[in-house]
Amino acid sequence: MHASQRNDSGGWWRAWWPRHVALGYLAWLMAACSNAADTAAELQDNAVPRPPAVSVLRSIARPLSGPDDLDPLLARAADSQLVLLGEASHGTSEFYLWRATISERLIEEQGFNFIAVEGDWVTLWKLNQYAKHLDSPYASAREIMATFTRWPTWMWANEETAELIEWLRDFNADRPRAERVGFYGIDVYGEEQAMDAAVARLQGMDADGAEVVTRAYACFDPFRGNMHQYARAVALGDADCSEAVASAYALLQTLLADAAPEDRYEVWSTKMLTKVAKNAERHFRLMVQGGPASWNARVDHFYGVVERLLEWYGPDARGVVWAHNTHIGDARATAMTNQGQYNMGQLARQGLGADQVLAVGFGTHRGTVQAGREWGGAMETMTVPPGRPGSAEDWMQQVTDDATLFLFDEAEDLGPLQEVVGHRAIGVVYHPERERLGNYVPTILPRRYDAFLFFAETRALRPLDR
Repeated sequence: MHASQRNDSGGWWRAWWPRHVALGYLAWLMAACSNAADTAAELQDNAVPRPPAVSVLRSIARPLSGPDDLDPLLARAADSQLVLLGEASHGTSEFYLWRATISERLIEEQGFNFIAVEGDWVTLWKLNQYAKHLDSPYASAREIMATFTRWPTWMWANEETAELIEWLRDFNADRPRAERVGFYGIDVYGEEQAMDAAVARLQGMDADGAEVVTRAYACFDPFRGNMHQYARAVALGDADCSEAVASAYALLQTLLADAAPEDRYEVWSTKMLTKVAKNAERHFRLMVQGGPASWNARVDHFYGVVERLLEWYGPDARGVVWAHNTHIGDARATAMTNQGQYNMGQLARQGLGADQVLAVGFGTHRGTVQAGREWGGAMETMTVPPGRPGSAEDWMQQVTDDATLFLFDEAEDLGPLQEVVGHRAIGVVYHPERERLGNYVPTILPRRYDAFLFFAETRALRPLDR
């Protein structure tokens, strides 16, 4: 069943309009309902000389009113092994809705095999099992999401993602098990749940091996639920569990090497759990050192999981990846590279070849967003102020006040866009009143992305009613 055949529980008009109509209506509504006088005054207040880059962007702007307007983007994905779909925040509805629409078309029309997202492997494994019609005790995606507890829960316990998972389940319903499209988490977090799940699965496969792994993971017992405390202890020389998690990972490789064919899937996923534990320990241990090492360790895990998924699905496998713009846009086109940081977009282009990777950025000029004011803090619906003058968001706003697709290879002369420009990045922790001081990443747009989806005004993600 295609997206256009499903209902969306977010509002009365969505209850009976198909998604492609809803997306078109949303794009029209954002433009139609904006106050022209206020907008003109705001632009006058923020007036800056119009740079040549704005003219280039205007020449390649394509309106986005529905899924069919994505045809040129889908054509560029035809030969790609990975399509990387970004977001400028972790709490914006339009980013999730349009990434879902792109992903569904890639799966239906081009045979993509999986969606991998910036979330925990263990947590999202429940959604994967449900979507693939594998051993799942849950009756719906929303029921699964009600079990999510790790902050920020709104990132994956939301109506937008629930709709995608239900579509995926319908798509997989009549497909052979080996051809069902999966949904996986690639993040390094959720290490405690990963260790517990690995031991639980091993107990059903090899009781002696489970005991050995249990003893290895006992190294973390004093720090359960607080890996930052573990990192501080390592820095003080009081603890170091790196050898313990490495030994557990190595044991799994040997212990399950001769697994029966029917157990291959279970073995593979159990090995992934020990990989999460091993790489999470490295990420947190390096955190206290400062510098780029901890960031890069997390990135290595991201891309390592994607590589394992490509390997699992076979030599012709193709995947869609959802992550923040800071992860999917090539770091070499940003100030990150000056700080010794790399990211998944860079690793994918270097590992697979730039012609095998399509990197698509997402951004907004203004609106609302879900975020917290501190790590672990209460979720708030916050106002996103207009993009600061001279930023990439300001450039695009000067071109259009509608949803728009920019394909950088359509520009006759990319020269003006090779200028370094500030490009907004909102995280799960956000302070709108201070964003101009720290939320803009120096960027060369056409080197960072192959394409960009811009939404002049966006609304906050719809968290699951818990």
